[in-house]
Amino acid sequence: MTAQLETLPHRHVLTLPSVPAAVRVARQTAEQTLQEWGIGLRHPTVDPALLVLSELVTNSVRHAAARSPKITVFYAAGQDCFVFAVHDRHPYQPPLYGAITGRGSGGLSTVMELVLGLRGTAVVRADADGKGKSIWITLPL
Repeated sequence: MTAQLETLPHRHVLTLPSVPAAVRVARQTAEQTLQEWGIGLRHPTVDPALLVLSELVTNSVRHAAARSPKITVFYAAGQDCFVFAVHDRHPYQPPLYGAITGRGSGGLSTVMELVLGLRGTAVVRADADGKGKSIWITLPL
């Protein structure tokens, strides 16, 4: 699976206000972008990816909006993978892999079950100033 974002031929960035409607817009943008990149919406990775994306944007809106009036969604794809990230300016970094061992919240448990079930990866990356983070998801196609 391709690991370097810079090497992926398809990339798109979307910045949205941290409001509930951001979930729908992020998902619709993902669907449109995937289709433009030649990845059909019936591909077996797409529905779980959209669910994971929706959950991550929902979490940013729900838990980070007070500190992060905007969220940014990064989309990228190559021949063998679909990568996306949700960025907000809240410093809390959820324990993604703790979510599947009973130490995390319900939504993140679902995210991690889907990601691992698809043989993907999930990583939390802190901003350089420590006041924000991105959750990066990589799924094979």
